[in-house]
Amino acid sequence: MTQLSQSAPFLRRDPADVTPWGETCGEIRCLIEAKDAAAGEVHHVKIQDAKLHFHARTDEFYYVIDGAGTMVLDDSEVELHKGVVVYVPRGVKHKAIGDLTVLVVCVPPGVLDDIHELE
Repeated sequence: MTQLSQSAPFLRRDPADVTPWGETCGEIRCLIEAKDAAAGEVHHVKIQDAKLHFHARTDEFYYVIDGAGTMVLDDSEVELHKGVVVYVPRGVKHKAIGDLTVLVVCVPPGVLDDIHELE
């Protein structure tokens, strides 16, 4: 794991080195977190029984690494499969459904303090 510093102005993290834990969308590995002082956060998530939720201050980009399913976005539903990316603006109620592994990019940082569960 590499930390931001003047001598190394970058971060490098391997999901295998990060301990997962359960949260609103399933099993999450926080690869880049708010405490890293980067421009955003990056989470590796295995979708499991995701709950409908929204973020008041955070936009998210979901990139499907593996699997297939759907995503509920307010009153719409879109199909997901490997390689698909979905932009979820702040305020949009959403949840992913299916057997999915996703990379979620959150901007600005602080998403873990900005989860508003609706179910």
